[in-house]
Amino acid sequence: MIAALNDRLLPEGGFLTRPDGHYRCDATAWAILAAEAHGASTSELAPSRARLTSRQRTDGGLAIDADHGESLWPTPLAAMAWAGSSLSASSQRLAVRYLLESQGLHWDRVPESPIGHDTSIPGWAWTLGAHSFVEPTVLSLLALSRAGEAGHERAQQGAALLLDRQLSAGGWNYGNTLVFGQELVALPSTTGMALCALAGRVARDQVERSLNYLQVEAARIRTPLSLGWALAALDGFGERSDQADAWIEETLARQSVVGAFETSELALLLIGSAPQLSRRDVLGVFAS
Repeated sequence: MIAALNDRLLPEGGFLTRPDGHYRCDATAWAILAAEAHGASTSELAPSRARLTSRQRTDGGLAIDADHGESLWPTPLAAMAWAGSSLSASSQRLAVRYLLESQGLHWDRVPESPIGHDTSIPGWAWTLGAHSFVEPTVLSLLALSRAGEAGHERAQQGAALLLDRQLSAGGWNYGNTLVFGQELVALPSTTGMALCALAGRVARDQVERSLNYLQVEAARIRTPLSLGWALAALDGFGERSDQADAWIEETLARQSVVGAFETSELALLLIGSAPQLSRRDVLGVFAS
């Protein structure tokens, strides 16, 4: 897997989104995390980290590309990627400050609202001026944890948002719980993400149903995004299966049918196959 990842490394630093793809900052951040988890040196990763820095805004945010300056969701990924290097320390500090000072759109809860979650809890959003959702909140929480800001008020708010968005039957959807009285369906990818960010933050009984759901899903899913996050979450709660490496190999084999995985997907599987301490460290996961 590492060889496949390195084949996407550009001479000037940074990674392609896929073998025939183009440079993108989120793919680069994920590739840095995966390479770091497998022992890549600071000097090896320096050009790719520097390329991320070249795209950082003065306020610390990092947009997905020049044409979508309002889409700053890659910022926490970059913060995690910069965390492993003293050369990138100033970039990481700026990104963390941006995360601490930014938040998704929120408003007082209205009893007659058609949606079931608490809209007053501030988390993080995909784009500027949008409502907070599960995935960007998870990435921001993990970045703050890796930066030593796990106890900050904003991190506590993010954890509260995730608990509030947990479905009554267990698991998480992308961001809503009830819509017009109908509970949404849990998804293994977002459930894995949420549990990964909550590992070590909450009591097990607060997420027991979601863990049970994810343990069942992890044994059957063979898509890289869902399996990668599921393994990271179960690892954080001390529930990693002894079949995990075999599941990763089975998932990788699917590329012969569906084609090469996206760099972010490949990186998640690489992190899942790394030594325990390395995979927890690069994602900022607290062990329960």
